Amino acid sequence: MNAVNNAVNTTRTPHSPRTTSTAGATAAPRPRRLSARLRLTLSYALFAVVAGALALAVIYVAMYKIPNYPLTASNPRDDPYAPTRDEIMNQVVRYSGLALLAVTAIGLAGGWIIAGRVLRPLQEITRAADRAAAGSLEHRIGLTGRRDEFTDLSDTFDHMLGRIQESFEAQRRFAANASHELRTPLSVSRTMLDVAVADPSGQDYGRLVSRLSETNRRGIEIVEALLQLSALNRTELTLEPADLADTATEALGLIREEAAELGITVSAEALPAPVTGNAVLLRQVALNLLQNGLRHNLPTGGGTVTLTTGTAPSGRSTLTVTNTGEQLRPEAVATYAEPFLRGRGRLAATGGSARGHGLGLAIVADIVDAHDGTLDLHPAPGGGLTASITLPELR
Repeated sequence: MNAVNNAVNTTRTPHSPRTTSTAGATAAPRPRRLSARLRLTLSYALFAVVAGALALAVIYVAMYKIPNYPLTASNPRDDPYAPTRDEIMNQVVRYSGLALLAVTAIGLAGGWIIAGRVLRPLQEITRAADRAAAGSLEHRIGLTGRRDEFTDLSDTFDHMLGRIQESFEAQRRFAANASHELRTPLSVSRTMLDVAVADPSGQDYGRLVSRLSETNRRGIEIVEALLQLSALNRTELTLEPADLADTATEALGLIREEAAELGITVSAEALPAPVTGNAVLLRQVALNLLQNGLRHNLPTGGGTVTLTTGTAPSGRSTLTVTNTGEQLRPEAVATYAEPFLRGRGRLAATGGSARGHGLGLAIVADIVDAHDGTLDLHPAPGGGLTASITLPELR
């Protein structure tokens, strides 16, 4: 654990100057403007009026070409009167003005209706955003109809709400579980000390000190694991050429003794798997996966753990650990990478294995993510878990 922390801490980037946070400050009120619907309405109406004015201007220019002289009837007995060009132009101008007024009224009314229909999906998105800002992340917009810009925005917003809701729920579970994990060793220590204070003469102080030391060590391990998770999320790693086969071999040497105590057979096929990464952190990935395979194996012993490394057809390097164990549900496996969640619930491991903190796979997921890789967890066909990581090839 300390080696991993050192690998992270030695590459920490210098602190950059920060600006004063304004998250808790009240934003200055914005000046009131015309609503988007009214602006669209005015735009539609203005477009209609301009188009109508241009059309009338063309008619006016065409009418201007009419000869301006008195017209007479072909039959002298008929009424010889006919309007002159000026009279016709006066009529055109008067009725053109009335037509423009009608176009303006129709443009305003029609533009108001059309703008309302166009902006209705945006109003639904705004209401959903207001609900999310108030803390309600369960609501979804779910726009129906043909695909357009608004349905794309709605679907993207719904997907974002789903991701935020999952993140918030995971954070709440993390806070609750972390407080429980940190409270447990403190409560145990307080109980042992209370018993010692109540009956000082009846205590085996050597055994008491040993149990307090073990409890304190467990609390320190939890805090260090939490600090490691935090450091992985805010530091830049130093990457260099490495081989998953070498890091896996080193991790195998560290778990041989524990595997022998549990009566679990460990086998490996370490084929070359070159990557660009941090060798210390990648060794921690292999170690955590192997320890997880040992501690969540068959409760009666006699199980197996298999490790393989190699190169996928896509050219990416892989490391896979498969262990025997009880039959697992896919929906439960999907949560194993969350902090403090264990395959066998919140009970101490049995069979002589060390008790885990529920942070092993969470640390693996963060390290793999920092290397732009993927972690895949799924139930093994005969029981147990298959954990596979895929990392980019050597660059």
